[in-house]
Formats: sequence, C-alpha cells, structure tokens
Amino acid sequence: MALLSHLSRKLGWYTAAFAAALALNFFLPRMLPGNPVDALVSAALGRGASSEAKQRVYETYIHEFGLDQSLWSQFLTYAGNVLQGDFGTSFSRYPAEVSTMVADALPWTLMLQLPAVLLGWIIGNLIGAIAAYKRGAMDRGVYLSSLFLSAAPYYCLAVLLLYGLAVALPLFPAGGGWSFGLRPEWSGAFIADAVSHWFLPFLSLLLVFIGGQAIGMRSMAVYEIDADYVAFARSFDLPDRKVIGYVFRNGMLPQITGLALAVGTMVGGALLTEIVFSYPGIGTLLYDAILSKDYPVIQAVTLLVLVVVLVANLLVDILYGLIDPRIRAAEKGER
Repeated sequence: MALLSHLSRKLGWYTAAFAAALALNFFLPRMLPGNPVDALVSAALGRGASSEAKQRVYETYIHEFGLDQSLWSQFLTYAGNVLQGDFGTSFSRYPAEVSTMVADALPWTLMLQLPAVLLGWIIGNLIGAIAAYKRGAMDRGVYLSSLFLSAAPYYCLAVLLLYGLAVALPLFPAGGGWSFGLRPEWSGAFIADAVSHWFLPFLSLLLVFIGGQAIGMRSMAVYEIDADYVAFARSFDLPDRKVIGYVFRNGMLPQITGLALAVGTMVGGALLTEIVFSYPGIGTLLYDAILSKDYPVIQAVTLLVLVVVLVANLLVDILYGLIDPRIRAAEKGER
C-alpha cells in the first residue's frame, strides 16, 4: 500500500507535467517566424501562377490545416486528436500522414539509442566501481578519460569520429542509413550495410554515456568504499569480486535515478548525432521539419521525446520504490 501511495503521487505529477508540456508543444512551434503555407503554395504552383490562383490555393491549404481558426480552437482540436493518436498531415510532405512519417523514422532511432543506453549504463557503472575500488593509476586514468567523454558534446564527438573513421581512415560510411542503390529489406546484404552505417553514431553515443555513468558511479563508490561494511568484508579476506559487488549494489541506487535524467539528455544528444551522420531517424526528421516550419511533424516528434522522458522517469520511480525500502517506510510514516 505504501508503494502504491508513492506511485499514485508520482503519476499525478507526471500527468500535470504532460498537460503543461502538451500546451507548450503546441504554441512554441507557432512562434517561429514565417508562414509554412506560403512555402507550400510556392512549391505547388511555381513562379508562373497568377496571384488569384495562389490566393485560392493558399486559402484551401489554410482551411485544410485548420489555420483559419483561433489558436485556442486549434489547440483543442490538436489535443483531442493527440489523445486519439492522430497527429495530422504534414505541411511540407502533404498529404503524408505524420504518424506514418514518425513510424518510419522511429525504428532507426530505437536501434541507435536503446543499445547505447543499456550498454553504456552497464559498462560505465562497472568501470566506475572497479576504478574506485582499485584506486591508483587505474582510477586516475578512468577518471580523466571519463571526465573528457562526459564533458564532450554529443555532436563534437560525432564530428571527430566522422572525420577520423570515415574520412581520414575510410573504415565506415560517412553518413546515411544505407548505401545508395539499396532499399530497406530483410536481407543479409542490407542488414550488413545498415550495421556499417549504424556503428559510428552508436559509438559516439555509447562513449559519452559510458563517461557520464563512470563518473557518477566512481563518486558513489569512493564514498561507499570508506563505509564500515567494506572494511568488515576485507577483514574476512573476501575476494575483490565479492566486495565490488557490494559496493556496486549500494552505489547503484543514485545511478538508477540518474539514468532517467541521462535518458532525457541522451535523447536530445542522439537527435544531434543523427543530424551529423544524416541518419534516417527522428532527429533528422525533426531537423527537416524545423527548416520547413512543419508544425505537425515538430509537435509529433517533440511530444514523442517528452513521453519517452516521462515514461523513463516513471519506470525509474517504480524501480526505485521497489529497491529502496526507505521510500515505503517514509510513506507509512506520513500516514
């Protein structure tokens, strides 16, 4: 019951955060200068069309996209459609459905980010715990290298890897999701080609994430190593592997909380990484939508990022409530 009370409070806060973000997600793109319909009409009719024809097409598009309504009416329509899973029609790629565009780009981003998050969290925390326990030269080397990786912006490391391993040493493709002349299909040739394009953006995300997690775990492990239970374990000549396991489990609690924050940061970094490598994921889709002021696509992508961050935080709160008995005790004390 204490855990349910804790989760119900958290769920209320996340619901309020989602409602506020939904409103910002609608109004902020409309603060961009310019009118997206003007560019759409020019592209559809060209320069030779008469002003009357342009005006008729302009009014048709304005009505089609609902831009002739008040902002409040547009927002209510947008919120109702979102709750039904309808994100509208793209301005720049009319009449393409935004849901279809996002569904086509999302698997590429998931294949890039999920392995980087999971492997980066595991490897970074293990390296940080071992370095803090061993101390000496290993600790200094891990600390300095992790500090550099965690402080490096995602796009800077992506550019360095792009130049070093795709331009100076052409070991990997310089960009894209697959080679020219191929088309996405479940075949060995295409999968091998897609993996070669995937590796560099994945590596840039993985290295930065390992650095951030190693720094956090090292700081927690240094604190835990001075605890009484570590000295007690050493007095019984327990193997290092056993002691490191105790240190890792105790230092893991703050790292689980940090994982949710890191997911939000990494989502933004991954979008920039996709742009650097021209990777066909959500980041490239958002970048193209911003350039063309495609409101529905911008709203759909940013809302997707928001939901991912909120869900990640909610899952971490659930996991933290299950792992840490102090939360359940605090809830019982308040009652």
